[in-house]
Amino acid sequence: MKPKSRKKADVEALRGQLEKSKHLFAAAFEGLSVKEDFELRKQVRAAGGSYRVVANRLARLAAKGTPAEPMLGSLRGMTSLALTDKDPVALAKALTAYAKNHPVFSFRAGMVEGRVVDVRAIANLASLPSKEAVYAKLLFLINSSAQRLATAIAGVGRNLAVVVDQGIKEGKFAG
Repeated sequence: MKPKSRKKADVEALRGQLEKSKHLFAAAFEGLSVKEDFELRKQVRAAGGSYRVVANRLARLAAKGTPAEPMLGSLRGMTSLALTDKDPVALAKALTAYAKNHPVFSFRAGMVEGRVVDVRAIANLASLPSKEAVYAKLLFLINSSAQRLATAIAGVGRNLAVVVDQGIKEGKFAG
């Protein structure tokens, strides 16, 4: 059992993470082996997040006065938190992919941009394209219009050059 001073330090550390993170996913992980837990932590870090196992009571204390308070107030059983202040889609995708391969890992609730979401919303979030994919599609759409315009403008000059060339070859401009 941890001493009270250590618990207070853990609560303050978690409060700092909760205040800093805009996106949070709570999950049940009962039955994961150490190897599976290590793999999960590695995937969460690769997605730009952090992962920690929390005691529900300490999580409730740390969440007081933060946007995560409604979400963490009703947790029961073994709980882990995945937090990020970057891309929530990348973290949701990593956790969802992990949950598909490890059925003992399951979502309980989430918070995206300070708003509590349910498990279905987390699955919908994971099905969205990543931020980079959206940027790539947007740039493609912007670029394709410009390319079509440049091709049309160049086509007029090219067609004129072909007509003039044919006229010269057939002697239409000989004077």
